[in-house]
Amino acid sequence: MERRNLLRGMFILISIACFLGIFFTANVSKTGQTIRVSLLGSSEDEDYDGALALKHYVEEKSQGNLIVELYPSGQFCSTERECLEALQSGVLQVFMFTTGGFGSVFGPAQVLDLPYAFRDDDVAECVLDGPIVEELNNTILDANLGIRLMTVSNTGGWRNFASTKIEIRTPQDIKNQKIRTITAPLQQELVRQLGGNPTPISWSEVYTALATGVVDGTKNGIHDIVSMQLHEQIKFVTLDGHAYMGGLWWYSENSWKELSPEYQDLLLEGFQRLKTTTRNSIKRWEAESYEVFEQSGGTIIVPDSREQQMFRNAVKGMRDWYTNTYDDIWLTRLDMAVNSCESKLNKIIE
Repeated sequence: MERRNLLRGMFILISIACFLGIFFTANVSKTGQTIRVSLLGSSEDEDYDGALALKHYVEEKSQGNLIVELYPSGQFCSTERECLEALQSGVLQVFMFTTGGFGSVFGPAQVLDLPYAFRDDDVAECVLDGPIVEELNNTILDANLGIRLMTVSNTGGWRNFASTKIEIRTPQDIKNQKIRTITAPLQQELVRQLGGNPTPISWSEVYTALATGVVDGTKNGIHDIVSMQLHEQIKFVTLDGHAYMGGLWWYSENSWKELSPEYQDLLLEGFQRLKTTTRNSIKRWEAESYEVFEQSGGTIIVPDSREQQMFRNAVKGMRDWYTNTYDDIWLTRLDMAVNSCESKLNKIIE
């Protein structure tokens, strides 16, 4: 009898333990979530700084119910395609595409990467904080691609031409040079219109390509050049500033739907802090990188107004190329956004 009562008591205790385990597991799944952030860059750049700001804000405000895990240097996924698939499945929650790189997902988005579209940081940031980005997000959501746009940061400053051999002072200097680009069609067409030979090469292989002469130059921001030690091969950087390197931060739509409205709002606030942090960080990183580049023997070339206009004139055909390739809907939206921002900023200056 005692044995039977003992066994019955043990059974009850085990049942209660199982019930409590199920209860607490269910409770955690409803109120907490792990947010995985994949970064292809290292922990020594503006993207990581921004992601860290997101992590600190979200974890503090959620009182630890939301845990943000950062995976720099491609630890979680090593290519944009792998990361996109992980986002769409909900295995990964956050990933950043450059405005140029996102062209492989949605071609018309390359409009944000058209050369010399923005005169300075203020105009670029005004446009990328405006309605054109909301329209892009709505378009992607309507297409059911499984991702949503959270914010647009700065990931590298401004793209400039860099060479291992010759000074690039005019478009003529790019003629016949093999210039490394990303796979985005717009990036390759830009080099063609300047008379160069575009050579798509993955970021991890750029150093070797420069060292072995596979390419004669590249088009990147100064901090990216220095952080990847490319300045050991690159001797000249021309500050033509042909593209503002916007970073499009995407969230898995499947994971987003699992969040409560309260946590969704909290994340939106966190991404605003990420954006501000990256934009401030890259300006600091750029200043330090210019110094490192020159100390290593590199030469910084600043085109004068006449030379800058030569570059602009040489790529006027990019607008026709874009329209013929993707229609003019997004180009019209960009023009409206730029004109509005320039007008607004001009009034502030006056």
